Amino acid sequence: MPTCEALLAGWLSWLCPTLSAFAYPTVFITNLIGSASIFFPLPGFALVFFLAGTGLNPWFLAISGGLGAAAGELTGYFIGMGGRKVAEGRRDKGILSRMFGKKGMLEKASEWSKRRGTFLAIFIFAATPLPDDVTGIIAGAIGYDIRNFFLASFMGKLVMFSVLAWGGYLGTEWVLDIMGGL
Repeated sequence: MPTCEALLAGWLSWLCPTLSAFAYPTVFITNLIGSASIFFPLPGFALVFFLAGTGLNPWFLAISGGLGAAAGELTGYFIGMGGRKVAEGRRDKGILSRMFGKKGMLEKASEWSKRRGTFLAIFIFAATPLPDDVTGIIAGAIGYDIRNFFLASFMGKLVMFSVLAWGGYLGTEWVLDIMGGL
């Protein structure tokens, strides 16, 4: 009967090549799903960090994660766009009318974004741990160009995932040395 260590070694010898073969698509899909689920993200950023620590290319991990996360953020954009269309069809004085009606909150947000720059706000929210689902919903609701939204979101996510991937790539050995020294 094989020992626990032998089983673990056998499993790891299968897992590592399999993981590296599917790592980039896995990072893309994990971040796509995590960013598409509004207000309940999957920890795709942790996956990028740890996979980079295995020696995978940090740039490819950052690009895979950034593309997946930016594509997932389109869910919020479409929710905002749909919310505006629903509200435009309503005539009552409910919350949707106050948000989307003439001089409602989103009309004011649209005017603000024209003066201040929506692209930069989307980029900053995407590049930091700020809740960027909200920017997608607002961008869709005010009718911001979807190509500019995707580009700003991708660029911000690329910055964030680059920092995480390079941190994992360069820092994992350092962390393991510290833990081994305990």
